[in-house]
Amino acid sequence: MAKLHISTDWWTAPAEAENGNLILVTGRRNMQNVRDTQKYIYRLEMTWTYEPDAKGMPDLETSTLMEKVQDAIEDCFMKDPTAVVTGIYTGDGLRNWVFYARSLHIFQRKINEVLSTFPELPLSFHAEEDPNWEEYDEMCQTEIQDEEL
Repeated sequence: MAKLHISTDWWTAPAEAENGNLILVTGRRNMQNVRDTQKYIYRLEMTWTYEPDAKGMPDLETSTLMEKVQDAIEDCFMKDPTAVVTGIYTGDGLRNWVFYARSLHIFQRKINEVLSTFPELPLSFHAEEDPNWEEYDEMCQTEIQDEEL
């Protein structure tokens, strides 16, 4: 069986929180081959709450640590694509990573391995079934709207 190719092509577009703060939406392009497997049916969200600056963004120290966490997550799941990060939302005091996974149990084990290399982080998790990738489709509308501006 051939290894599943996971796109490394990303886009970023601005969006706005209800209070007017900037939200940077970063999405992964070219995910149809992953969707077509019909195995990535669980959507998981990992949310990091931070103290925002006046524009709702993290400070440099927090942002740098977030990028290190992102790199570690990518390294883990590129080697073993039991889950894939499809989107990242940053702003208004939150960074939210969106994953699609094949197994909740395996995702939990893998993400705990990744996070064990960092100090305790202010993270919360949410999971639900989303076999049609509805959140991903909605997120992709942000890129389309940004291109139309």
